[in-house]
Amino acid sequence: MTILKSLLGLGFAFALSTSTALAGELVINSDQSDPAPKKAMEDLIMDFEAKNPDIKVKWNNFDHEGYKSAIRNFLTADAPDVAAWYAGNRMAPFVKAGLFEPVDDVWESNGFNDQLKSAAASMTIDGKKWGVPYTYYQWGIYYNKEAYKKAGAEVPKNWAEFVANCEKFKAAGIDCLTTGTKALWPGAGIFDYMNLRVNGYEFHMDLANGKVPWTDPRVKATFAEWAKIVPYITANHAAIDWQDAAALLSQGKAANYVMGNFAVATFKDGGMTNDTLGFMVFPEITPGVPRAEEAPTDTFHIPSGAKNKEDAKKFLAYLGSAEAQTKMNATLGQLPTNNTSTVGDDPFIKAGFEMLSSAYALAQFFDRDAPADMAKAGMEGFQEFMVKPEKVDAILERLEKVRQKVYK
Repeated sequence: MTILKSLLGLGFAFALSTSTALAGELVINSDQSDPAPKKAMEDLIMDFEAKNPDIKVKWNNFDHEGYKSAIRNFLTADAPDVAAWYAGNRMAPFVKAGLFEPVDDVWESNGFNDQLKSAAASMTIDGKKWGVPYTYYQWGIYYNKEAYKKAGAEVPKNWAEFVANCEKFKAAGIDCLTTGTKALWPGAGIFDYMNLRVNGYEFHMDLANGKVPWTDPRVKATFAEWAKIVPYITANHAAIDWQDAAALLSQGKAANYVMGNFAVATFKDGGMTNDTLGFMVFPEITPGVPRAEEAPTDTFHIPSGAKNKEDAKKFLAYLGSAEAQTKMNATLGQLPTNNTSTVGDDPFIKAGFEMLSSAYALAQFFDRDAPADMAKAGMEGFQEFMVKPEKVDAILERLEKVRQKVYK
């Protein structure tokens, strides 16, 4: 009996020590397999553990494509305490399925409602915030300063000036706007900005969420403004990739390019420098529409099935801090979502940080904001419109039929 009591006592002590150890273990799943994101994550975990010596992080790192399938499985079967994902419509299915935990208390207690306010709309569903953003990058208009000089054009202050410049570029033998839509997605960047500037963020998100018909007069107004510059877009854009269009900008054969900041390295590889490459905010079209920007945002979330939500919240609090985001994004070469962070001297990073930190709201890019089937049909339509703008009504009617199927 005494031996049995001793064994039971040892078993209890072992169970107690095991549960104590597990209580301080934080399991994180993410997909930072490329060198820079991996280094940024390693440093983040090391710094977090140094500040929280009672917490040990177990990090499961997946490759990008594998993660897309894995997350759907592990959120329902064996949830980690923290999981990486994306803002906007990409997180909506997991929120609606009850697989993510709301984290409004983390935002409230850490001052994130002010510090992360430009990203707040893209993290909010049904009035609650469902994760913490840590990095994004800007889209906008990159331009060739030498092409502007050659055409005698000034950097436009609004849409009317941008459109008027197109005739000057045409006279100088320069494409006013270049893009490469062979892979479709670059055309979505142009559409997003056109719609955000004509109709505003709320309307744009309603359209992406299937709440507005594609035949709505307001959608047609977006395409009517877009049609003003279609004759001045690189003629063979449907046959070239985005890198081919980047070469046209670098060579001065095109003046402007609606593109993400990741393209700066490609422009510079093509011979451009900070003296010849410029960046501008996409100009205002409808006066008074609050300025929303295109900024795909990476995030971390607490799964509803997490075992250690207390430490998960500590991790999200640190992840959202200016200190953590400054260091991570220096490694990533991207922008911190915390507006009290600091950024380096790169003029394009600085311009993007100022633009996004002061934005009214952030869109995530059409293929993240809209469901996959709608995004595919939409991007095909955008490409076709830029080739055959006279077919706009037929294109919008086709997209409306897709909408009615996708959002049943």
